[in-house]
Amino acid sequence: MKYEAIVVIVERGKANAVIKKIAEAGAIGATIAYGRGSGEQVFSFFRSLKVESSKEIILIISTVDKLDALYEIVVDAAKVREQGKGIAFTVPIGRLTGIRSMEGEGNAASGEPAGT
Repeated sequence: MKYEAIVVIVERGKANAVIKKIAEAGAIGATIAYGRGSGEQVFSFFRSLKVESSKEIILIISTVDKLDALYEIVVDAAKVREQGKGIAFTVPIGRLTGIRSMEGEGNAASGEPAGT
């Protein structure tokens, strides 16, 4: 089976709404990581205080056959079509090990039998 990753970068605090929408659509799960954006200016107040933009990075692994529908749900939920709301993109996955629940028995992604 072929897989792709959907990567979504949104403002901090917005990822849970995206995760809720993909769960309603039947997605098994996602990973949220935190980061800082460098695309916006760093504001200085009183010469010593800097405010930087905090981001949430959502990583979703999907089978290729479900990718288009899931991607549209993610884009709508994250509102990334609106300027300044974030970015979404897909990345092909060449090798994948560790996903067991997407295909039932065994590790469909790596061809390993169950329990390995």
